[in-house]
Amino acid sequence: MCGIVGYLGAKPCKSLLLEGLKRLEYRGYDSAGLAIIDQGRLSVARAVGRVSQLEEVVDRLTSAHKGPGPAPFSGSAGLCHTRWATHGGVTDFNAHPHRDDRHGICLVHNGIIENYAALKTYLQEKGHRFTSETDTEVLAMLVSELYEGDLEKAVQAALREVTGAYAIVVICEKEPNTVVAARKGSPLMVGVGKDEFIVASDGAAIISHTSQVVMLGDYNVVKLTRDAQGNTSLHTTDIHNTPLSPKVQQLEIDLEQIELGGYPHFMLKEIHEQPASLRNACRGRIDTKDGRVVLGGIMTFAKELTKARKVILTAQGTALHAAMIGRYLLEDLAKVQAQTEFASEFRYRNPVIEEGTVVVAVSQSGETADTLAALQEAKERGALAIGVVNVVGSSIARETDAGVYLRVGPEIGVASTKAFVGQVAALTLLGLFMARRRIMSADQVSELLRAMEQVPAKIERILETADKIKKVTEKYVERENWLFLGRGYNYPTAMEGALKLKEISYIHAEGMPAAEMKHGPIALINEGLPAVFIANKGRQYEKVMSNIQEVRSRGGHVIAVATEGDEQIKKYAQDVLYVPDVPEPLPQRRRFVALEAGAFLAGLAPRACPLAACPLRFAPLEPLPPVAGPLGAQVFAARPPPGCSNIAAAWRAGAFSAATPLSFISPDTSRGKCSPCHDAGYFSSSSCRAALVGNSGLNVSHITASSPV
Repeated sequence: MCGIVGYLGAKPCKSLLLEGLKRLEYRGYDSAGLAIIDQGRLSVARAVGRVSQLEEVVDRLTSAHKGPGPAPFSGSAGLCHTRWATHGGVTDFNAHPHRDDRHGICLVHNGIIENYAALKTYLQEKGHRFTSETDTEVLAMLVSELYEGDLEKAVQAALREVTGAYAIVVICEKEPNTVVAARKGSPLMVGVGKDEFIVASDGAAIISHTSQVVMLGDYNVVKLTRDAQGNTSLHTTDIHNTPLSPKVQQLEIDLEQIELGGYPHFMLKEIHEQPASLRNACRGRIDTKDGRVVLGGIMTFAKELTKARKVILTAQGTALHAAMIGRYLLEDLAKVQAQTEFASEFRYRNPVIEEGTVVVAVSQSGETADTLAALQEAKERGALAIGVVNVVGSSIARETDAGVYLRVGPEIGVASTKAFVGQVAALTLLGLFMARRRIMSADQVSELLRAMEQVPAKIERILETADKIKKVTEKYVERENWLFLGRGYNYPTAMEGALKLKEISYIHAEGMPAAEMKHGPIALINEGLPAVFIANKGRQYEKVMSNIQEVRSRGGHVIAVATEGDEQIKKYAQDVLYVPDVPEPLPQRRRFVALEAGAFLAGLAPRACPLAACPLRFAPLEPLPPVAGPLGAQVFAARPPPGCSNIAAAWRAGAFSAATPLSFISPDTSRGKCSPCHDAGYFSSSSCRAALVGNSGLNVSHITASSPV
């Protein structure tokens, strides 16, 4: 979950790189960095926080330039990165890009180098000095150790020693008109423009400049050059220097799709795009007249799918919950044995793949590393490989024998919304495609397809109830623990609802089968605990009512997502959110819309910190003069407004013009809800303190109102 942008061309690239980085900020926002070669000299800036903080650092360094020669960051070859920390805390030193200590090599990296510890020991013995805790700096030093005047060959040699996943972009002071990029297991592409190249981990950073791209495959290395006459060239090899023939293709997104379009947040935009996305996913694939599902991507393997003995659906996260619904669909509609697997577990097991096994890999991006590896393992053992992905030309799409594209458009929000709806729609169509060829009549399929066509309009009706959802959400938003419960098709929906609440609001939530709750988790139910039941009128409705009674008997508060017209549910639930009905064999995706909307609104709802450690929730901070701290660092503090019992040492984006990186400090029990922390890209006070200690040498855990600030 990081973002990469690189550039080589004729024009100054600072603005282009920062603009691209902002489009990728959803992929990581705890720190960012930029490096540009200016007449053979590297200019590097790094900052904890969002890209706006990096811009401030770059502007300050540029303004401070007084000497001869070009101003820093004025060159036409560079790279930048926005980070989601994996190795090392959130500090300037750990932010990308990372430099070597000998040749002026600078590198950004997505992924994880698994053998970095052994490589670091080797490089330290060779005399290299490290300044960060990251695996990425190890890779930069390794390239440096192997550099003998040819950056491309040094990168190839370094990658032959690496175990793990990577997407990297590398520049070098000694080769100022060269950019080298490579990938394995993490997406990377090269946009091909007029006399320029733009390297990025996501097409969103490229599309405003060109729609022509080269998608890099695993172990691909690309060398981009520009000569003195301005001529550019692209040379592709593998890590063993075997020449490859790059294929230029059209990027399947447009600029409008990745803009906010008047919405304040991408997630809100994508929630409201779900009806249109669902219509796009089904357009041209549904024939209600003849009771047919038309899926051109898998028609070649229709016979194999009809005769399939077992279907394994593998995925991670939200896609796994969609796959769980797909399992129920395949068993219910097509009467075929089906199972779901965590891709991260499946890939490391010794799975039994028998003749007639179909493996379906589900992924929005088509680049999920574990899912791709699980697919490759199953395919190697003889399974028919089917992909259900959104991004055209992605790694999973290329690896499969056949597949179904979601066609829901690019999803910018990290918390998946419309892609989940698209995945469920695609799996529904796959189930009906197989069912028609196995056991179902044309009339039966037609009936379900007609009901499926009505779902987008029913989702629109749910979105019209946002005020009701908001009211219920705000009633319980202060609760630290939630339960999401359902049966049958609604069990995976409950799992996804819990995941959304965790992702968006940082509130702990657990999803589980409603019947499983009484086998242990019921012991944790206390007075006022919110329990969300997916309680539609269906085959297990009465069973769900019994589970609701069990929660209420222990003081839990029931929020029921129920079928329109169900008055009985009001006797058992404190709050009810009604959604339109659809036939039960069709997955209850419309109920998920109510849950994701609730999670999103919970993330926006104001919450009071129990220790009053979030002063920005109450009123603006009043800046205090900076004071000297240990090791000469300056502490920039702020006086809290009335009603706040703690002094908050704060950094907030734009609040102070301090040069020293400093963060909000508060007790660990702040639960990651501190507004200043959130604005700066942090999610817990402990990570804030890690940044503070790493950047300034301070070791402060808590400043009280009586502290001499």
